[in-house]
Amino acid sequence: MASSTASRVAIFILRVLVFILLLISLIVLTTNATTADVGTEAVRIHFNDISAYRYMLAAIVIGFAYSLLQLAFSTCHLISGNHLISGNGGILLDFYGEKVISYLLATGAAAGFGVTKDMKDYFEANGLYFGKFYEMAYASASLLFLAFVCSAILSVLYSYALPKKV
Repeated sequence: MASSTASRVAIFILRVLVFILLLISLIVLTTNATTADVGTEAVRIHFNDISAYRYMLAAIVIGFAYSLLQLAFSTCHLISGNHLISGNGGILLDFYGEKVISYLLATGAAAGFGVTKDMKDYFEANGLYFGKFYEMAYASASLLFLAFVCSAILSVLYSYALPKKV
């Protein structure tokens, strides 16, 4: 019983951590905008201008919604000791849901890292410096990557629980 309670607490803590990381990543990404002077003009760049950041935003929002739903389920599971979805359906939903969401979060983070590096190299080669923009993009992608790591750990925990339940 103690290991079951400990695993429920660990799952709950990881879910809270994923939720918080995704929330902060969402805030950092959506507030990311800057202006640079190009000759006599000011060029404004916003995260919405780059399609990879829009994909990153979609990954964060989908992960956030899933995390919120699973956080509610995990809270009920922690308090009552029973899954809201009875039988094997609950553990299968958790197992496969974590797999899908963790891959989505990983690809979102990879897209954010990749496009930020490419943009930084391209713009700096052309004499444009958006230092704060890159830093915030890297910060958001890093938080998204940490959320992926927590989600992957959850996926591993559910893979250990799967043979016991099915």
